[in-house]
Amino acid sequence: MANSGQKVVLITGCSSGIGLRIAVTLAKDEKKRYHVIATMRDLKKKDKLVEAAGDAYGKTLMLLPLDVCSDDSVKQCINNVKDRHIDILINNAGVGLLGPVESISIEEMKRVFETNFFGVVRMIKEVMPDMKKRRSGHIVVMSSVMGLQGVVFNDVYTASKFAMEGFCESMAVQLMKFNIRLSMIEPGPVHTEFETKMMEDVAKMEYPGVDADTVRYFKDVYLPSSIDIFEAMGQTPDDIAKCTKKVIESNSPRFRNLTNSLYTPIVALKYADETGGLSVNTFYNLLFNFGPLMHITMSILKCLTCSCLRRRTI
Repeated sequence: MANSGQKVVLITGCSSGIGLRIAVTLAKDEKKRYHVIATMRDLKKKDKLVEAAGDAYGKTLMLLPLDVCSDDSVKQCINNVKDRHIDILINNAGVGLLGPVESISIEEMKRVFETNFFGVVRMIKEVMPDMKKRRSGHIVVMSSVMGLQGVVFNDVYTASKFAMEGFCESMAVQLMKFNIRLSMIEPGPVHTEFETKMMEDVAKMEYPGVDADTVRYFKDVYLPSSIDIFEAMGQTPDDIAKCTKKVIESNSPRFRNLTNSLYTPIVALKYADETGGLSVNTFYNLLFNFGPLMHITMSILKCLTCSCLRRRTI
């Protein structure tokens, strides 16, 4: 139970990665300003979080089961919070999907949207009425630079993040009238066990039904380039957790928050040309015409860029 003066923070998707690190970072706040409710679909996966939380577990951090894909689970979770009082909602739960779109079933695509988009919508719909009554609250959504800029072979994942960005951009306007803030956190590549396993799995797949050229482009061009980018520009879950903490502690939190300054020029390409040709042609050339050059550039960047700049948060 939260002490007087503590802000109640509910976080989705805390079994590993970014969600786990946000939960631990806030629960271990030196001033004990937060009472963290860390949620996950399966509490059997709590061990990593409990170990990382240490003495904070059971004091400034508690656990609740939550499946963002279930209306009943969402409602039951919020009902289990004292007075349904949540000061800060951090929507972190998400799933990825990578590969040639011809090889991805519609059911797989729906699963991504069910978690990444409708999961966020469910959570906001459930907590928003209470926040409106209190005329206070902060909703944070873990988005991605892929919610701003499309990335080849990430078509469906990117679409789910674009949809979420549009939804939140619309919601932010009306929520301001009720003194409720909405903030998007937009990381670039982040080193997590989930990302590593996904890269390993897709590299081994055969992709039946996809033409040979596309499979070759995906495995021999895109995947090596992605690994280069992750190594040169990747952040850690702790970097994202620190950025998120800065956002919720800001007196005037931004709506959009890019966590990696190295990605600012990449995103800016899209807005520099209203026809879209600049960004589309640039990424095409980088991937298919200047692949070796990009590999060299990423290697140089990895060597020359100190970790403090590579991981610099807003």
